[in-house]
Amino acid sequence: MHIILGVLGALVTILILLNRLTEAGVDVGWLNPFSWHRRRKYRKQHDLNPMFKLDQPLDVAALYLVAAAKVDGDVTASQKTALLTIFCKEFHLSDNAAKQLLSSSVHLIGNGQEFYQNPELAAQRVYDKLTAEQVESIVVLLRQVINIDGTPSSQQTDFVSRITKAMPVFQAAKKW
Repeated sequence: MHIILGVLGALVTILILLNRLTEAGVDVGWLNPFSWHRRRKYRKQHDLNPMFKLDQPLDVAALYLVAAAKVDGDVTASQKTALLTIFCKEFHLSDNAAKQLLSSSVHLIGNGQEFYQNPELAAQRVYDKLTAEQVESIVVLLRQVINIDGTPSSQQTDFVSRITKAMPVFQAAKKW
């Protein structure tokens, strides 16, 4: 019995000391494992780089097209005009909206170190929104973009093959 009383006394003492610490302004909330798990899950989901949080297939496609043009250096003037033309014709955007999409895509990629290490993560949130036609269009447009300045570099072909492998594969509908 004396052991149980000793353990209960120690437990009450610890609780009183924790209460005094919180009254003094020391945060002891980090000790709660459930709260820690909730904060960690939230941080992993919401503290991502903005390029990995895109939720529209159009934005992801534009990001991939700009990245394919930028993979071996800066975007050239001919690539920029071709990208703007693609954005206007294929994505049915106005000239102003196409320029904004191009500039935002270039800004999101930045120096590209994080993006070129994991380009597959950019399309992760839109897998369920992509259709077979959109995936096929992205692959065709990527091949078109890397051929703008002549023969594509090895970096561009490697990048396009990684994106092609990362895209969801749609099976043809089987007849019953």
